[in-house]
Amino acid sequence: MASTTTKPPRSWRSKLVRWFFLGLGSIIVLFALYTWIVLSWAYSRGERAGYIQKLSKKGWVSKTWEGELTMVAMPGTTPEKFYFTIRDEEVAARLNTAMGKKVALTYEQHVGVPTSLFGDTEFFVTNVTVIE
Repeated sequence: MASTTTKPPRSWRSKLVRWFFLGLGSIIVLFALYTWIVLSWAYSRGERAGYIQKLSKKGWVSKTWEGELTMVAMPGTTPEKFYFTIRDEEVAARLNTAMGKKVALTYEQHVGVPTSLFGDTEFFVTNVTVIE
């Protein structure tokens, strides 16, 4: 006698749970892909020159260096502040040794970074050159 076993039909709850986890997994993968693209593609690149006014390491999970560059165009005018983030420890160490001197910061602007986990600003400093 041959026995035929058939699987019982899936309940609507198990289908709903499966679709929920598939959807959640897809959202997580898309979020990670978007974050990777935004952090690897620079919207703009440039240089700013001035004096470092503040540099501090902050963050709850991912520590980044956050700083402030004071730029003075003409003597007697109000200085403009440029807020930036440094993710590379070597660049931060070079900038710490250049405190009080005029520096040129090479930066990349990354627009649309979805969280402050990678830095508080969208300007990421990649190199430091001492001018004076």
